[in-house]
Amino acid sequence: AFMSEEVRIIWHGHSCFEINTKDAVIVFDPYQEVPGYKLLELEADLVLVSHEHNDHNALSRVKLTSRKVDVDVEVVDVFHDPEEGKLRGQNKNHIVTVAGKRIAHCGDLGHPLSDEQAAQLQDLDLLLIPVGGHYTIDADTAAGIVRQTKPDVVVPMHYREGEAGFDVISTVQPFLDHFDKVERAEESSFTLGDYHDCVLVLKNPKL
Repeated sequence: AFMSEEVRIIWHGHSCFEINTKDAVIVFDPYQEVPGYKLLELEADLVLVSHEHNDHNALSRVKLTSRKVDVDVEVVDVFHDPEEGKLRGQNKNHIVTVAGKRIAHCGDLGHPLSDEQAAQLQDLDLLLIPVGGHYTIDADTAAGIVRQTKPDVVVPMHYREGEAGFDVISTVQPFLDHFDKVERAEESSFTLGDYHDCVLVLKNPKL
């Protein structure tokens, strides 16, 4: 039987995720230092950075391999704030296709999506979306984007939990209150395909 390739999703905390397959290791938004999270020491074939703030662009924390990888990367240019970047600048939503799976990471998205932007985020196997507000969209706006884009699985990020995360951002709960189908993983990682049609809360990898 043909076995599709396993795609592991690992949350390293804050907005830093690793997509791990046998042919490619991709890291999104590595942080320099964020309260409550350990210092990153990662290795990857490709690092994608949504914007140039040091809690998202710490390339020094990721050792790059020299492996050439076959990963399709699309970029949707958006802003870090509701005023078209006047407050916090630009942001990129990255969409990667790897091992037949389509995964979007929204970085520090700061505004609702236009219909055109939302159209680029269709047919997603996984959407990684900030929900904590203050620096990014809040729970209500994030939930609206989930309804616009209808991904198979949504994993919230960039929220506060106990000592982990910036104290001005909210917890994940206001976001979860929008949804009937919420699953909680026992680890800070999962295999894509093990969950469907739900919001998945990963165990926070905090200290």
